[in-house]
Order: sequence, then structure tokens, then C-alpha cells
Amino acid sequence: MNLILSVDPVRFPLTGIGRYTYELARVLESTDGVKRLRYFSGARFVSGLPSPSDTSDSGHGLRRMVQKSALAIEAYRVLMPLLRARALRDCSDALYHGTNFFIPPFPGKSVATFHDLSPFTWAHCHAPQRIRYLQKELGKTLERADALITDSEFTRRELAAYFSWPIEHIHAVPLASSEEFRPRTADELRDVLAGHGLEPGGYSLFVGTLEPRKNIETLLDAYGRLPAPLKKRWPLVLTGYQGWRNDEIRKRLDQAVDEGWARHLGFVPSEDLPLLFAGARLFTFPSLYEGFGLPVLEAMSSGVPVVCSNSSSLPEVAGNAALMCDPQDTVALTELIARGLEDESWRVSAITDGLTHAASFSWQRCAMQTMDVYRRVLSVG
Repeated sequence: MNLILSVDPVRFPLTGIGRYTYELARVLESTDGVKRLRYFSGARFVSGLPSPSDTSDSGHGLRRMVQKSALAIEAYRVLMPLLRARALRDCSDALYHGTNFFIPPFPGKSVATFHDLSPFTWAHCHAPQRIRYLQKELGKTLERADALITDSEFTRRELAAYFSWPIEHIHAVPLASSEEFRPRTADELRDVLAGHGLEPGGYSLFVGTLEPRKNIETLLDAYGRLPAPLKKRWPLVLTGYQGWRNDEIRKRLDQAVDEGWARHLGFVPSEDLPLLFAGARLFTFPSLYEGFGLPVLEAMSSGVPVVCSNSSSLPEVAGNAALMCDPQDTVALTELIARGLEDESWRVSAITDGLTHAASFSWQRCAMQTMDVYRRVLSVG
């Protein structure tokens, strides 16, 4: 099998899509049946799999600037497919996998991974100029793709219904948490956590982009309703990249910080993040919409109890190992957080159940199921 894998997402800041691309590539590199694996980024082939970086390169600032300009985005939308088509014009004997929604003009078979439908169903949570770009280009991807991959069954069915795409050509392939997300001893955690002003087991954690669909304001409202001794003993710590339309979130977060029961760490280096997970008393994730919800699995793999919403794909990811409620039910969320912090009997079972549940997901399985999709596509026509 001759494969071309898009590795554009493997860059700063490494999001869940970047993690997916990186881990999938690592397994495919040593998989039987892959005769040749080439990596494509921008409009050219690159010599090897990029390394995830914790520091922004010169291109990061340029990308941020371009994303703020409707004219620059439109120019990019028109020109980049032409450049990519030129670089790929002699590759009809390969299968192209767009790991981050997009497929450029390509002469051979192609597959795209759709991680969620937020550019369409949650368009108000993205920058308008970005939405116009995504909606135009994703429509073209749907015309070009021979098959689609989603991270969850929820997104598979949502995608089929929204675009009237044949569901038999859409394949749900679950993600996994990486091996660095595992339980740690207090001694392993102490130095790194101290660098962030934290102690093992001394805080609740939220990890995610600061944006409306993560439902952070509801989380802050719910946490704020906890008894003062409880939220002072286990303050809420938030970490993640700055997203779109987060001014109100920041105001509410700043208020919670001023009141002494919340912390905002900003973007945390990737080597610190697994220890930040493992050191938490509780992981909280009341997101309104997720295509998968990888942080939930990463928390469970770290031996940390989870409270999350019952929306979108999260019940698939959390299974029976988490406490779940309607993401907009502030009172219920407060009650579940309190139980997650204080109910020792539930905590013991949640840790055991979470570790067992998370172990049923693996990047090896993700890669093998992805290979199955490739084989189906190549066997047709």
C-alpha cells in the first residue's frame, strides 16, 4: 500500500487533531502492508514526521495573522489547492489521507477524517472568515473523498444526516490516549506541579480551548456554587489555548481567580500536561459539543475521576466510568463535582473503571481500523 498522509496538524499548538495525526503516523510507519508512507505538509512533501513542538515557529504568527484577514484567507483558499494539486499530480498510484478534514485535488483514491461538524453546526463559535473558508473547502472534500473517517459513532451519524452522505462510506474509528497519560506517584508529580504552584491531588482540572462550546462559563458558575471550604481546598485549574469569542469567558474566569478558587495556567508545555492530569483530584469537562473528547480519555488513563456532560460523543468516550449530566444544568453539575471531590467510595470505583475503560482504546487499534478503511477504498474500482 502506497500512502500519503497529511501532517499539517502536527505543529504548535498541538491540538487533539495534531495528536491524532502524530500517533496515527507513528503506528503506520511500522505497520505491515504499508509499502511506502510519505508525509505531505502545506504544498510539499516533507522528509519525515514532524515533531510536536511547544514553541511557536515563524509560521505560527503568520498563520494567526492570515486567519484574521478575510482577503488573505480567500487568497489562500484559491491558491493553495493549485499548489497542492501540482505537487501531487504524479501520485495517482497512492492513497491520500487528509487527517484534518481537507483533501486537495488529487488524481488517486482519497480519504478524509472529519473530527466534528462544528464549522457547520456550531459556526457561531468560530471566526466568521474561518467559517467561510471551512464551509467552502469541506464541501469540496465531500465531493472528492472516496470514504470518510470520524472519531466517534455520534459524528458518523451526524455527518451522514447533515450532508446526506451514504453512511456505509463513513467509518467511526475511535482515538486513544497516549502512553504518557498514566497514574503517577506524588514524588513523580511534585516538582512539575510545584512549578505551576500546585500540589498532587490538590485541584480540579479542565483542559481545553477557551471558547464558547467548551461551556466554561457554566463550569465556573457550577464550581462557584460549591461550599467555600470545598472550592478553596480544591480550586479549579484551567489550561488551554486561547480560542474565538472568549472575552466573556475571560471576564468570568478573572472574577473566579480574584475570588481565590480558580487558576488559569494558559498553554502548558506538552511534557507537563500528563503530570497536570495525573495530579488532579477531579477532571471536569462539561463541553456542549465534541467530536470525540480526548481529554476525558486522557484523564481516565491518568487514574483521575471524571465529571463530564452527556452531550454529543462524550457518552461513547466516557462509558460508565464518569459522572455525567446535561451540560447546561448548573445545579446538577455542582452536585456531581461535589460528589466527585468528596465521595471516596465512588472515587475508588471511578478510578478503577476509568483505567479499565481507557485501556480498551489504543492507537494501535486506531491505526488498524484506519488501514481497514484504506483497504476498502482501494478494493473498489
